[in-house]
Amino acid sequence: MTGPFDELLKESAIFARRDCLSPHFIPDSLLFRDEQIANIVKALTPSLRGERGRNLFIYGKTGTGKTSCVRYVIEEVKKLPTVRSKISYLNCRIYSSRYRVLSKIMNDHLPTYSKRGYGLVDIYEKLISWIEEDGKVLMVVLDEIDLVKDLDDLVYTLTRANSDIKNGSITIVGISNKISMKEELDPRSLSTLYENELVFPPYNSRELLAILEQRASLGLKDGVYDRAALGLAAAIAAKDSGDARLALKILSGAAEIAENEHREKITTAEVEKASKSAEEELAYELISTLPEHQRLVMYAIATLTIQGGRYRKLAEGTETYLFSGEVYDKYSAIANSMAKQPKSSRWYRKYISDLEMQGLIATYESGRGIRGHTKLIKLDYPAQRVKETIERGLFKEAEANVQKEEPENQETEN
Repeated sequence: MTGPFDELLKESAIFARRDCLSPHFIPDSLLFRDEQIANIVKALTPSLRGERGRNLFIYGKTGTGKTSCVRYVIEEVKKLPTVRSKISYLNCRIYSSRYRVLSKIMNDHLPTYSKRGYGLVDIYEKLISWIEEDGKVLMVVLDEIDLVKDLDDLVYTLTRANSDIKNGSITIVGISNKISMKEELDPRSLSTLYENELVFPPYNSRELLAILEQRASLGLKDGVYDRAALGLAAAIAAKDSGDARLALKILSGAAEIAENEHREKITTAEVEKASKSAEEELAYELISTLPEHQRLVMYAIATLTIQGGRYRKLAEGTETYLFSGEVYDKYSAIANSMAKQPKSSRWYRKYISDLEMQGLIATYESGRGIRGHTKLIKLDYPAQRVKETIERGLFKEAEANVQKEEPENQETEN
């Protein structure tokens, strides 16, 4: 008798190791990133020797290998027999406040101390004394650092700690998709940074093809894919943004389609079918993790798009374009309704520029005729799906804040 799981549990005809096609999988060698890895090692060498080094900030678009290279270096550091440095790696999508970052660091290195009820000052003082007891150098790796809500406070606390530490130090490694991230820090935080900077370029189609060939050789069975299929996946990702994550998602999606449809090979047909859903999946993932006020701007754009917008009503067009001014007014109203202070129009313009750079919206100059000369905004993804994606994130954050009120309320310093 055939069971309900027999078909699902039988050996795959397409996949050898599915995890090798994941963007989170780190192969033994990272192609086309030797120079970047060498620069990371060079920047961190003083800290690895136990000296007080400079902080390191790494920038680049999504899918350019920033996180993979840093995690690769971390794993290599762990193999060294005599290193005085201690490392904490934090994904700031999860550890999104100063208190959570410091609590995670304590949990990494002093788990018996890391328990409920300790306030920020207690954790800070314990961290200082732990570093000083034998002159440790603590390297704090903050992935997607721009997602920390109170980033100014976190940067100031970690950098100023070096003034309190008499024996040892703290080094920050910040990773961000936004090269303009530091512009959001206030002058007191910037003045304490003393950092190196490293920018990762996007991959080109030739490099993406080599990366896909490497992963396909590990993750797929022999003879189940055409090189032309890999080339198309690489070309689509290179044209879009040079994003290796997108290329891998397209390949993985094409493999899933081939398996589900009982194909013998992954061809360009499966790649074409997989590419649209892969691009949308990454876009909604990006939207859900935007910094708070950028999400609120996106929420305003999605809401107005659903409602129609004033430009559409004036121009009687079929597509919904929005006046920049009405988006700002809607964003301000939404922020106020959530008891949040809207950012200035200068910051709003920067958010619009960032959202366009990430491919989530498009902007146009209206030219003459309608309200003189103004910027028009168009959402590049279905408005209802964008609205629902942001709402889910906001509801989750509200629930998390209610459940985690205890130590967070003690964050203010005496």
